Amino acid sequence: MGPRWKGKGSEAKALANPISRSISDLRSSLIKSTSQGILCGRNVLLLTNPEQTNLLNLTCFGQPVITVVKDKQWFEFSLEEAFYLCFSLKCIKIGVDDSIKTHNELWDYMTSQKPSFPDFFKAYSHLRDKNWVVMSGHRYGVDFVAYRHHPSLVHSEYAVLVLSEGDANGNNRLRVWSDYQCTLRLCGSVAKALLILHVNRNGANLIGSSPSCLEGYSVKERTITRWDPERCREDQPFETKAAATSLATRHADGSLPLEDLNLELENQSGEKVQLGSENDQR
Repeated sequence: MGPRWKGKGSEAKALANPISRSISDLRSSLIKSTSQGILCGRNVLLLTNPEQTNLLNLTCFGQPVITVVKDKQWFEFSLEEAFYLCFSLKCIKIGVDDSIKTHNELWDYMTSQKPSFPDFFKAYSHLRDKNWVVMSGHRYGVDFVAYRHHPSLVHSEYAVLVLSEGDANGNNRLRVWSDYQCTLRLCGSVAKALLILHVNRNGANLIGSSPSCLEGYSVKERTITRWDPERCREDQPFETKAAATSLATRHADGSLPLEDLNLELENQSGEKVQLGSENDQR
């Protein structure tokens, strides 16, 4: 399933403005302004200027918060988005009451708020590092949806589920066939492929751990689709296939007629004769 662009010229516009460039511009802008996010439960709030607002919208980080104050714009980030900006891109700081938290403190906080956070962050950063636009997939009954570029230019290609090793703190998805069938049918109805990101901790212990444990994590990608019989048909034309079948079954004992071998020998008179033909006098 390839990209489904929205309207004429969308693909050219996306190629001319790669998402990686917009993220680089966003990172530079946030670093210059020494932006600081505020922890608020399972979200992080960030006050932005007009330039940052535009870049955040272009890169699809967070959701704008509607307020009565017209000259200020707040953005709300999920834990994965906020930690990606703070830890991976190193362009914002996050704290509470003007007290900046370290990466280890943020890790402990976010893990306490969401036990599956390490696996979900690894999956989220895995896609973001490959320049996929990653957004919430709750509308489609999955963890994330992945876009090749901005949603205004292209439809999302993948509905993403994150499965953890042993799924101790995961979402307990795809444990029964009915879940497989429902998920695949839903993905098919919205023209998305189901992408499974299996996060393997490789023996890393989360107790007392820090973000450095992510280096030992690995991610395996699997796509699951409904079987399409048209994709499994033979490409050989029917006439050729029928002739081959007739040739192979000409004799019940499995042998082939001599005329079908198309071999020629010289007879005693020096004439060339095809084996099995009417002139073959052997």
